[in-house]
Amino acid sequence: MDNGTADGTPDADTDRYRDRDTDTDGGDKPSCESGYIDPAGPYAGGPWRNYFLILLDRIPTPIAVCRAHGEVLIANPAMAEQWGTAPGQLRGRNLLDLFEPRAMAQIDRLTEALRLGRRSRYPVEVRWRAGTDGTEREGELTIDPVGDPSVNPPALLALLRVRESAPQPAPRGAASPVEARILAMAAGGTTTASIGTALGLTVDGVNYHLTRLARRWRVQGRTALVARAYVLGVLAADSWPPAPA
Repeated sequence: MDNGTADGTPDADTDRYRDRDTDTDGGDKPSCESGYIDPAGPYAGGPWRNYFLILLDRIPTPIAVCRAHGEVLIANPAMAEQWGTAPGQLRGRNLLDLFEPRAMAQIDRLTEALRLGRRSRYPVEVRWRAGTDGTEREGELTIDPVGDPSVNPPALLALLRVRESAPQPAPRGAASPVEARILAMAAGGTTTASIGTALGLTVDGVNYHLTRLARRWRVQGRTALVARAYVLGVLAADSWPPAPA
């Protein structure tokens, strides 16, 4: 499977998302032999796979791509933010471990539909505890079977809509654990690509968090963002290398 950029060169950032299965001589197994499901679904071929993954990073809606039994293949930064973690930390976990369905009948309906090969949109009312402060939140997961219709069972695209009654965003001066780690590494002069590698994010994922912080704190540029983090007490003033407070 081609995993290159538009000019045909490999893309290291998007390649880390791939769930690899290898055969005895180290080569990638074809999907028909290994059961491999590419999270990019119908966009898995050629440069479209990279475009799909970049777009996923930038979408503010919490999204995850999962196997039919719920194992997370990819979670975007907005989804990982619900637990105050990095997207890579959600990979391999099960949606039913992350979210508590309000009615198991909705899960049974989805399971039966997948067994019968039906493809439609299935809403599941859920609740969960935020990873940042432990506050209980409520919302709706919209589950869509995706990918080649000939593949059974299909991959699942899960979009989370957080209820408006959920707790308000953190105070303007606060930062999530992931945001604080990004700021600390940025303050120490670490490049965006290296920050992404260390935290399991793509370059776009790191920029996503930095842009959100810049808007929240109303500053421009990385230097001003780091300075603001020290003023607000997000970074420890007496620590070197820089570290979250």
